Amino acid sequence: MNGMRYKEALRTWTVLALGAAIYAFGIEYFILPNRLMEGGVTGITVLLQYAAGLPPAATTLAINLPLFVFGWRKLGREAMIYTIGGTLLLSLFLWIWEQTIDRGWIKPFTTEHDFILVVLYAGVTLGAGLGLVFRSGGTTGGVDIIARIVHRWRGWSMGQIILAMDIVILGSSLLFIPKEKVLYTLVSVFISSRVIDFIQEGAYAAKAFSILCREPEKLAATITRELDRGVTLLSGIGAYSGERRMMVYCVVSRFEIRKLKSLVRQHDRQAFIVIADVHDVLGEGFREEE
Repeated sequence: MNGMRYKEALRTWTVLALGAAIYAFGIEYFILPNRLMEGGVTGITVLLQYAAGLPPAATTLAINLPLFVFGWRKLGREAMIYTIGGTLLLSLFLWIWEQTIDRGWIKPFTTEHDFILVVLYAGVTLGAGLGLVFRSGGTTGGVDIIARIVHRWRGWSMGQIILAMDIVILGSSLLFIPKEKVLYTLVSVFISSRVIDFIQEGAYAAKAFSILCREPEKLAATITRELDRGVTLLSGIGAYSGERRMMVYCVVSRFEIRKLKSLVRQHDRQAFIVIADVHDVLGEGFREEE
């Protein structure tokens, strides 16, 4: 049991470190050289870089340290351990990439014209990094800590709190960078959020079929035989008719959607089918949890 816990902790911290490294790379390689912005506390550190030339690696720690103390008291050890780890790793990798670029080992990506290309790659890189950080159970500190504390204190939505703070931070950036760069930043933030969702929900997408038909037991047997997929029969009652019926529920890969539709139509041309997206499918026949 201890060995399994050790392996799980090692895997979690490895993913967290990888995510912090990718996110820091996006900041140093795409955001800063092109004078774009970012939300959250990272956005504040970027503003301080533009306004006073302060390195983000140092300001990230300076801003988050008092939040660590406050968050530890208000949120507890369990809620803060990965947040502190994620923030320390982010600061470390910001310093590493900063030194790498300053010494000329890597030349940052800069452009005067094709900013769409910059924001696309910046959004994908930042989203991939944050997605891995969040998937490991960590955060990069700052706004997340404040949002959780205010949520417990006042009951406000965490999403609304984070959005309000991002608006203030991005609005303040208009004092230091052109409004066009702020608008490009919004595109990058949107792309980043989509990539975060993709990584959080899982790269393996599948479809869930909910089917109402005649003789559901026979359809379930056909699906099991033809597709080698597990099927669940769910009992339900029609609200209008009051009739009790069985519903067939089955999850298939996207490559099997057409085949399953065909099997259902062959069984019952009048069948009622609901197809829904599912993500990160674990279990026999799909991805196995390690």
